[in-house]
Amino acid sequence: MTLPDDMGSVGAACRRVLTTADPRAKLMAARAAARGWRLGRLVFRFDVAMPDRPARPDVPELLPPNGMPRRGRIGSERGRIAMLHALAHIEFVAIDLAFDLIGRFGEAFPASFVDDWMQVGSEEAMHFAMLDRRLRQAGSYYGALPAHDGLWQAAGDTAHDPLARLAIVPMVLEARALDITPATAARFEEAGDLVSARILRRIMADEICHVAAGTKWFRHGANRKCINPVTHYRMLVERHFCSGLKPPFNDSARRQAGLTRDFYDALAT
Repeated sequence: MTLPDDMGSVGAACRRVLTTADPRAKLMAARAAARGWRLGRLVFRFDVAMPDRPARPDVPELLPPNGMPRRGRIGSERGRIAMLHALAHIEFVAIDLAFDLIGRFGEAFPASFVDDWMQVGSEEAMHFAMLDRRLRQAGSYYGALPAHDGLWQAAGDTAHDPLARLAIVPMVLEARALDITPATAARFEEAGDLVSARILRRIMADEICHVAAGTKWFRHGANRKCINPVTHYRMLVERHFCSGLKPPFNDSARRQAGLTRDFYDALAT
């Protein structure tokens, strides 16, 4: 089949997401990219470079990890808003992480890799939209509080190696969300905020699929290079995630995602 010359490329669509700063516009760019790929309107072509850092809006103010103010307890309204804001920022950055993964490394994988990560990117956009809407219902908004500027560091540290990116972002950072989200949702429920608790449980169900995609493609890449996935994962985590993996682990959710204990038990600190 001959494709029209003016069809957009996957790479250009991903770059458009990354270079869009405004949150609402970024959501629209992410949804447009995922929809364009799903409908066959994007060519499997990677003809533009991804930026070193994505565009960011004027707010929230981005602080180093040790400069972040204490959030307070979820039992208080202030604490709940601070937690929702922190989670919204994580999901906002996760949009860029998904599309950077496609645009930077997609050419090294089959088209089904793009299928999976376009789905992930569109779901991260949906998660951010749900949390931002909940913030507004609580009388706040995304950008009202400072946010952690260390989240993109994992992307910079692994920009040279798709297996390192898969090991650290979905198989460490998103897997960590599987460990802590059930307890966080329970604290919202104890505080009487059942709506926020339902949002977190919905997000966690999707995150299991995101970790599963990371594990699936990590195994694919390792097997293609004829290296042991478990051994290589441990080496990459020790190299790129110096703080170590902190138990307790949600072994059940991790197992659903294909991330079995042989990957991470020996790395626990």
